Amino acid sequence: MTFKNIAVIGAGTMGSGIAGQIANAEHRVLLLDLTKEATDYALQRLKKSDPPSLHDRECLDRISTGTIDGDFDKLAACDWIVEAIVERLPLKQDLYARLEKTISAECIVTSNTSTIPISLLTQGRSVAFQERFAITHYFNPVRYMRLLELVRGAHTRPDVMERLADYNDRMLGKGVVPCNDTPGFLGNRVGVFALQVGMDEAFKQGLSIEVADAIMGRPMGIPKTGVFGLYDLIGVDLMSDVVDTLGDILPSDDPFHAVGRANNPAKPLIDGLIADGFTGEKSGKGGFYRENQAVNLDGSLRARCTTLPEKAQRAAEQLARNDETLLELIAGDGPQTKFARNMLGRVLAYAASLLPNVTKTPQDIDDAMKMGFNWIRGPFEMIDALGIDTVATLAREAGAEVPPALLDPSPFYKAGAVLEIRTTDGYKPVSLPDGTVRFSLTRKTLEPIASNAAASLWDLDGIRLIEFHSKANALTGESMAIVHAAADNPGVGILVHNDAQHYSAGVDLNRFAAFIAAGDWAGMDAFLNDFQQAVLRLKYADVPVVGAPSGLALGGGYEVLLHCDALVTHANSVLGLVEAGVGLVPGGGGVKETYRRWFEATGDAEKAAWETWMQVGYGKTGASPEQAAPLQYFQAPRDSYVMNRDKLITEATARIRNWGPYHPPAKPSFTLPGNSVLTAMSDFMDQGLKKGWFTQHNKTTAMEIATIVVNVDADLPETVSEQDMLDRERAAFLRLAKTPESRARIEGMLAGDPIEN
Repeated sequence: MTFKNIAVIGAGTMGSGIAGQIANAEHRVLLLDLTKEATDYALQRLKKSDPPSLHDRECLDRISTGTIDGDFDKLAACDWIVEAIVERLPLKQDLYARLEKTISAECIVTSNTSTIPISLLTQGRSVAFQERFAITHYFNPVRYMRLLELVRGAHTRPDVMERLADYNDRMLGKGVVPCNDTPGFLGNRVGVFALQVGMDEAFKQGLSIEVADAIMGRPMGIPKTGVFGLYDLIGVDLMSDVVDTLGDILPSDDPFHAVGRANNPAKPLIDGLIADGFTGEKSGKGGFYRENQAVNLDGSLRARCTTLPEKAQRAAEQLARNDETLLELIAGDGPQTKFARNMLGRVLAYAASLLPNVTKTPQDIDDAMKMGFNWIRGPFEMIDALGIDTVATLAREAGAEVPPALLDPSPFYKAGAVLEIRTTDGYKPVSLPDGTVRFSLTRKTLEPIASNAAASLWDLDGIRLIEFHSKANALTGESMAIVHAAADNPGVGILVHNDAQHYSAGVDLNRFAAFIAAGDWAGMDAFLNDFQQAVLRLKYADVPVVGAPSGLALGGGYEVLLHCDALVTHANSVLGLVEAGVGLVPGGGGVKETYRRWFEATGDAEKAAWETWMQVGYGKTGASPEQAAPLQYFQAPRDSYVMNRDKLITEATARIRNWGPYHPPAKPSFTLPGNSVLTAMSDFMDQGLKKGWFTQHNKTTAMEIATIVVNVDADLPETVSEQDMLDRERAAFLRLAKTPESRARIEGMLAGDPIEN
C-alpha cells in the first residue's frame, strides 16, 4: 500500500520536514513552492539542521524541487500530494480547485493543517475529490516527533484512510492516531491547554519559572523543559500564535478560554518578550531563559537558579527508586504542592472531558500526548496511577468541572492476558497496528523473572528481554546484575530493549564520582570488571543476542550493544562512544570491539589502531544507521533498522526466532601495531596543541586510548587476548580517573544539568 509518486506543496519548516522524512524512507519526493529561492533555502535548512532532519545528506538527492507555477503539471503523475502552505483558508481552497483540474482520479490529497476543519477546506470541491482528501497533521521536527494525527472528512473513503495510515506507520515511522474533525484535534488540544494551565498556576502560586518547570517536568513524566522552557524551545511568538488560533476555533464554553492568551496572567510578560525580540532559543537572545539569567514573573531579570526545588528533589529520589512520583507531588501543602495539585486536577479533568465527543477511547489521547509531546505517560495512565477518586478531588479543588468519565471508579487500563482499555463502549483490547509492540504497555500484562531499581528481565514467549529503566537509563551495577541473570537463564534468545525515549546514554557518572571522592580505586576497577564480564557473557551466550535500541545509545549503553550478535535499531538511533568528552576512555569493551571491527574491515593493524584512536578520541557518533556505518558502529547486513520504533520488538524477536542453528563466536586474538604508531599519535596531538585545537588533557586522554590499541613496549606487532584488551581499558580508565582534570570534567557534567542529575 505504498505510494510511487509523492509531492509536497509548501517548502516551509513543515513542508520541507515532511519531504525530508519521505526521503529518509528512501522514496523520491517532489517539493514545490512559489519560488526557486524558497526551495533552495529549504534544502539548505535540511542540510544544516541540528539535530539533523535527514538520515544522511545523500537523502537530499531523493528530493527534486520546482515552482508551483512552473511545475504544476508534474502533479498529474502523483498518487499522493501533501499540502503544507500557510494557514490561510482562501489560499488553500484556491490550490485545491487548481489541483482538482490537474491530478488523476486516484490521487490522494492531504493537508498538514492543525487548525482548519476539513469541511471548510473542501468547500466547493466535488464529492469525488473529497473522497480522496484527509488531514495528515505532522508534528515538528517531523523526523523525531512520532505523532501523526490522521483526520477524515465526511466523505473520505475508508480505503484512503487505510492507505495513509499504513504508509505513515510502516514507511515514515509514525504513530498514527485517528482523529475526528474537531478543533485542535487531540495533541494540541490537550498539550497546549496543559502548558497554559502550568503558566497560569505558576502565577497564581507565585512560583519562579525554574520551580514551575522543575515540578511540571520529569516528576510528572513530562519533558524537563516544563512550560516556560518549552515556550523558549518552540518560540514564544509561535506559541502565542498557536494559543490565539486555538482560542479562535474552540467552542465558547471550552475551559481553554480561561487560560488562553487574553485571560492568562502571563500575557503582559509574553507581549513584552515578543516586542523586545526575546522570542526564545531561535532569536539567539533567549526568552524566559537567557544564558545565565531567568525572567521573573514581573519581567525583571535575575541570576538563573540551578538548584532543584524541594518538591522536585523528593520526586527525583522516588524516580530513582521507580516509585510513583505523582503521589509525592500532591502530598503535603505549600505553593509547590498547590501548583502540582491544581495542574494535575485541571489538565487530567480536561483530558477526560473530551470523552466521548472528541474521541471514544482514552488511548487516542494518551498516544497523542506520548508521541506528540513526549510525555512518558498519557493523561489516563496518570489518572490510573493517582486513582480516579483522587483526580476527581484534585479537579474540584482546582475549580474544574468533574466530567462523567471520572465519576466511574473503574480504571481506564485493565491488565489480564491482554491489556484492555475502558472506552465509551466498555472495555476493549488496546488497539495497535499490525507488527506494533510497545513494551511500556506489554509489561503491564507480565511479571518479571528478575527485577531491581535499575533493570528487569522479562519473558516474551521464551525470549528473555533485558530492560534498563534506571533514571535516564544510566547503567549501574544493578543493571549488570540483570545482564548476568539473562545469561544464567537465556531462554531461546536474549533481546536488549527498552521503550524509553532514549535507550541509554551510558554508565551512571555519579557512581564514578563517588569512587573518585572516596579514592576507592579498587572498587572502581571491580565495577568496570563486572561490567566487562557481564557483556562478555552476552557475547558468548549459547543463544542469539539482539540489541534493539532507540534514541541515544551512547557510551556504556552502546558497549552493551557492541557485544550483541546483531542490532535492530530505530532509524533515529544515535550510536557511539563518547567517554573522551569527560576525560575518560570506554571501559566496558568499547575500544576492544571498535578495534576488532576495524581490523576485520581493513586487515591492517596500523589502520585499525588509527581509526579506533581517532574515532574514540573525538567521541564520534552516528546520528542514524547510515551515519554510524562508516564508523563500524552499524554493520549491515548483520545489523538492520526500522523506521518505526514500535516495530523494534517485532523485528528483533523475528531475527532471534529465525536465526537457525546458533553457535557463539570464537574468542578472538588481537594483533596490535608497534609503538612507532604511538609516537605518530603523540606528534599529531602536539601539532593540534600548537594550533589550539586541543587542551593538554585532550592529549592525556588521547594517549591513554592509544595505550589500549598499540604495543607500547616495542616497535613490533603484538598479539594479545580479549581479556588483555579489557585489562588495558580498565587500566587506562583508572589512570585518567585519578587526574584532577578528568575529575573536574565529571563534576562539571553532573553539575551542568541539575534537572537531569
